[in-house]
Amino acid sequence: MEYRNARVEDIPEIQELQKKYHVATILEEDRPDGFVTTLFTREQFVALIEKEGGLAIALDKDRLAAYAMAASWDYWSSWPLFQHMIQGLGEIEYLGRRLSTENSYQYGPICIDKDYRGSEVLANLFEFSRLQMKDRFPVLVTFINRINPRSFEAHTRKLGLEVLRTFEFNQNQYDELGYDTSKQTPGTIR
Repeated sequence: MEYRNARVEDIPEIQELQKKYHVATILEEDRPDGFVTTLFTREQFVALIEKEGGLAIALDKDRLAAYAMAASWDYWSSWPLFQHMIQGLGEIEYLGRRLSTENSYQYGPICIDKDYRGSEVLANLFEFSRLQMKDRFPVLVTFINRINPRSFEAHTRKLGLEVLRTFEFNQNQYDELGYDTSKQTPGTIR
């Protein structure tokens, strides 16, 4: 498996994987195993790649197995949900610091093809993404919709993310999670 930053030419495959597992287009039999809830455009992927260096991918030979997004709060600030999260950052103390847009970034979504779920791909892609961001931000922040328990279990039990708080937005319940970017991801080898 190869882990690397995405390039603009990878976007069509990333969009196909996104469509396959997006909450609005996922096959009903795949829904219990997790899904993504935010639909990104080509332009948003290009900005994530070119301005943030924040789109990590896992490739199995020439097949896209997974992608994970990570970016500064500035990148996310045009979406209402992220605006809500940004407003609440200052209320959270984690790792001995009050969170801010300067000392934290937003990770996710991550999308893994079902053929690679339960394998080493999650931990290794998370680790690759963490390494891309750790020198810029000491804290990773993400959120998981309560209707996606598989993602919550994977991120807390397998990766070691910690619940920072719960919040409601647009009649949905979310867990906001944090991670110390100086810590190697459990189950990975450098």
